[in-house]
Amino acid sequence: MTAPRVRPGGVRDVGAVNWLACRVAGRAAGTGPPNLFLTLARRRGLFRGWLWFAGRLMPGGTLPRRETELVILRVAHLRDCRYEFDHHVRIAGRSGVRKRDVERVKEGPSADGWTPREQAILAATDALHADRDVDDDTWARLRAHLTEGECVELTVLVGHYEMLATVITALRVQPDRPRRSGAR
Repeated sequence: MTAPRVRPGGVRDVGAVNWLACRVAGRAAGTGPPNLFLTLARRRGLFRGWLWFAGRLMPGGTLPRRETELVILRVAHLRDCRYEFDHHVRIAGRSGVRKRDVERVKEGPSADGWTPREQAILAATDALHADRDVDDDTWARLRAHLTEGECVELTVLVGHYEMLATVITALRVQPDRPRRSGAR
């Protein structure tokens, strides 16, 4: 990956409140303040608005966290967004996503071992990625498992992580380094 197009900000660039939010996010992810957060926080108000919005999807969404993480990992894989994929692999285990699940995410919805609900969610994710739409058959399979409200949330979740992959790629956000054991 080339050098970042926008350097992650320091406390003076992002402000004390945003800096604190970035540090908290890093602790949750097992890293220092995430480079994505420190980059977005250069636009202080935009960052806070985005953080509130993003938090309503993950971790504050109504879809089960395991499913949310599977969707995020699938979008990151389809978009070849290593930053987002690695970031969510680090946090997905707390949501019941195992190493085998991570490998199956790369294979897609037809991989063995998914529940019918997970298959429907991943198939809809693939359709939204490829076509920016969901065909009627995929929608019917999805609706067999999700409420209308959950379908709204799923489509927004996929679109949000597609957008983040675009931002990460265009700004050349560099990978986060895992926090060393015992580091504070």
